[in-house]
Amino acid sequence: MTAETSPGSVPTPAGHDAGALAWVGIDAANPLPPYEQLRRQILDAANDGRLAIGTRLPTVRALAGHLGLAVNTVAKAYRELEQAKVVATRSRQGTVIAANGDSSRGRVAEAAAAYAETVRANGVSDDDAVSLLRAALR
Repeated sequence: MTAETSPGSVPTPAGHDAGALAWVGIDAANPLPPYEQLRRQILDAANDGRLAIGTRLPTVRALAGHLGLAVNTVAKAYRELEQAKVVATRSRQGTVIAANGDSSRGRVAEAAAAYAETVRANGVSDDDAVSLLRAALR
């Protein structure tokens, strides 16, 4: 597979799960470099709600395999999105959508992700975690 596929037409090869970004594609006729095409597609999807805050993105390797790109190309797009605070990378959660143009929502999404990680690490049930959160919001 090459990077010369049109958006939305890239089949997922075995072993490469593109997950939330299965619809992403790279257009060889587009004058923008592949990393910039990818960055813009993810940014646009975060801004228009197709990728909700907290959505986990595929690993750099999985997405590179899916798109037929070099790992460094995908990593560069992810790094630029992270610098813009559109995505956040956490050791156990991977890369997730952190904001959609509203930085306060992004910070809350990051706090929610950290809360979920704490809940899981302490064996608290989802129902109890939600009850605790509701009590904290009162």
